[in-house]
Amino acid sequence: MLSRRAVLALAAGAPAVRAAKFKKVPIGLELYSCRGEMKKDDVAVVRAVGKMGYDGVEFYGPYLDWTVDKAKAMRQVLDESGLKCFSTHNGRNAFEDKIDHAIELNTILGSKFVVMASAGRVNGLDGWKGVAETLNKANEKMKKAKLAPGFHNHQIEFRPLEGTKPIELLAKNTVKDVVLQLDVGTCVETENDPVAWINANPGRIKSVHCKDYSKDPSKKYRVLFGEGDGPWKEIFAAAESKGGVVHYLIEQEGHELPEMEAVAKCLELIRKMRA
Repeated sequence: MLSRRAVLALAAGAPAVRAAKFKKVPIGLELYSCRGEMKKDDVAVVRAVGKMGYDGVEFYGPYLDWTVDKAKAMRQVLDESGLKCFSTHNGRNAFEDKIDHAIELNTILGSKFVVMASAGRVNGLDGWKGVAETLNKANEKMKKAKLAPGFHNHQIEFRPLEGTKPIELLAKNTVKDVVLQLDVGTCVETENDPVAWINANPGRIKSVHCKDYSKDPSKKYRVLFGEGDGPWKEIFAAAESKGGVVHYLIEQEGHELPEMEAVAKCLELIRKMRA
């Protein structure tokens, strides 16, 4: 057995153990965070987001009503602002009757993921199996255009229905190409473990919505990134080692700060945490 002196001597000569550094993962903004300003002037918002230092954006619902010319003009704004379109948020129609238009617009914008942000009204587990079938069928067509469909969870998918969480059913019944975009805030609100979810679905958590949630009933989603109860460092570690994350997206539901100030502050906070 080594003496205490020998142990101390070995410890003194050992290199210091450093905390593992996070990978360099692009950080984007879900533009729904600036929905009030987007309604006034979407081009000005995108340019401002680029000046803040974000790497990319995710467009939401209204973009699907754009013409091809509008999408081309927005792509030029993105390029001039040094931004990428990481993904888009869509209703179920973008995977059904409007799938061709969705593919065309996403291709123009340079998007990689076409995410279903809402499945609409779904009845029972059979209804959720239908959602999975819709995503799988869309994948066959989107894959040819070098796009991937995805699904964005809210509270409902993490709450048991007939003894099964819809999000687990979707993960089990969709092909691996379907991205499981993790909304951290709603996962935490429903008292589910986002880290465990990432680890249970290796390679499929390619996109993470960095939306925080506070268990303080007076705050809930009205907190900036890192001010709530999300276990962010553990989430980052899991997403980068197991989840296959390719980008993070700040999402802000609302705050006492004006929209643009809030998202600028969130970028500052996430960069500081990941430094």
